[in-house]
Amino acid sequence: MLTCILQYVYTSFLRYWLKWLLRQATGKCELQRICSGHKPGATRTSKAEYSLQSSKNKVVRNALTANRESLPQCVDHIMQEKNIVSQKDPLFKDSLYTCLLQITGYNQLYIAVEDLRKEVFSSDNPEHEAMLLKLWDMLMPTVKLDSRVTKQWGDIGFQGDDPKTDFRGMGLLGLINLVFFSENYTEEARQVLSHANHPKLGYSYAIVGINLTEMAYSLLKSGALKPHFYNTVVGSPEVQHFHQLYCYLAYEFDKFWLAEKPESIMLFNEYREKFHTRVQLHLKDPTVCLTLRVEN
Repeated sequence: MLTCILQYVYTSFLRYWLKWLLRQATGKCELQRICSGHKPGATRTSKAEYSLQSSKNKVVRNALTANRESLPQCVDHIMQEKNIVSQKDPLFKDSLYTCLLQITGYNQLYIAVEDLRKEVFSSDNPEHEAMLLKLWDMLMPTVKLDSRVTKQWGDIGFQGDDPKTDFRGMGLLGLINLVFFSENYTEEARQVLSHANHPKLGYSYAIVGINLTEMAYSLLKSGALKPHFYNTVVGSPEVQHFHQLYCYLAYEFDKFWLAEKPESIMLFNEYREKFHTRVQLHLKDPTVCLTLRVEN
């Protein structure tokens, strides 16, 4: 309760006067101090995002929801509102523009990922079917499917004879993640599959992969992935960057599972949450970069 009261007092009164005093002392507004005082990355962009959100100026706040094409104009409007002269602070314009690209880009990324999650896998869609068969070919290049509906799908970790039923939770997003990993990190994906088929430490490769898609999606939705994307993508993060994040999770979870040596696959949820907590802790580090680094 006390913390909430103090937070309210700070945001409602103290913060305004502190900003005013610092502007008088430095000759720079808060956004200028942020852009000049921090290197490009999560710390700078996160602080800029908070400053924009907290502003009482509608023009400043509106920049957070602007589309990419209007961002240069938004920056100009903010500079006018804040009386910022380019000749006196030549780096500010580009710095703020980069921050806005990352902030608005994250929001657009979530929308794009959500659209893929909502798209239902359909056996009547040739593109969906081709993607599913590609997953098999990438993971099992020497083995041909007996038919489209077959128990062989269990060899790569699907639950039933027809994988389409396993995509219900994450829609097409789950399949795209699995294919992206196998296509861009083929050797690593096959290695993970071989671990998943271990007689004692094995797990359902595809089902766990879809579960990790859900983890990535929930982290994206909550905003927890902002530090990662602000550190790893200079401009606007795209869907492919989300798929890259999935690859990191798939590869790291496999290492985590093998290192933990669970007694049974029945303990999957427990270890899944343990891994989830570990990822969340990493994301609290302002320098975090969840990039897949392959061990030679």
